[in-house]
Amino acid sequence: MSRAPRKPPAERRAEIAEAARELALADGLAAVTMRGVASRAGVTPALVAHYHPVMDELVAATFAAAVAPEVAEVRALVAVERGPIARMAALLRTLLDGSRDDVTTVWVEAFALGRRSERLAETVREQMDAWQTLIQEVVAEGADSGAFAVADPAAVAWQLLGSIDGLNAQGLVRWGAAGDRYPLLAHAAEGMLGLARGMLAAPAAPASPAAVEG
Repeated sequence: MSRAPRKPPAERRAEIAEAARELALADGLAAVTMRGVASRAGVTPALVAHYHPVMDELVAATFAAAVAPEVAEVRALVAVERGPIARMAALLRTLLDGSRDDVTTVWVEAFALGRRSERLAETVREQMDAWQTLIQEVVAEGADSGAFAVADPAAVAWQLLGSIDGLNAQGLVRWGAAGDRYPLLAHAAEGMLGLARGMLAAPAAPASPAAVEG
């Protein structure tokens, strides 16, 4: 490999971190090795080691960079829906439609790799907390308004998050019909939220500008 052109340290560090993020989304978190990142960034493994000397730190940071934007994206998507029932349906539908399998792959590998890396496990827990907070906000809104019959929004959010993770992990190996993920969990969620059958499973309706809430 030819010698990489000299760049300012901050730029080179960011460039290597971005290469690691792209590699994780393309090939999974297990692909984020010194040699793999170096190849993706077009630099030597020694240069990766110079800017990111602790591999566990790079893997943990790569995991966060790969998965954290999804929380903000889903939060924005949910925010335009009218009312907690529509918000919950939108949240479940977008997380279970199979379009985010690259991120799901990173999550599944992080659960396994985090058993041997406390730094990664800590970062996984932080991102799980962010997801539970988002789901809990939707559940609590519905409970406060009377739309949901829920005594413990945090517990329901935890159950929903576990179900989402499980169904999406199964989808990675094409176990069960991928298209059944959303209606399957929608019916279970209706029971958790005290909703009549079919209230979450109805087809999605396009949001109109008039329906957008601040």
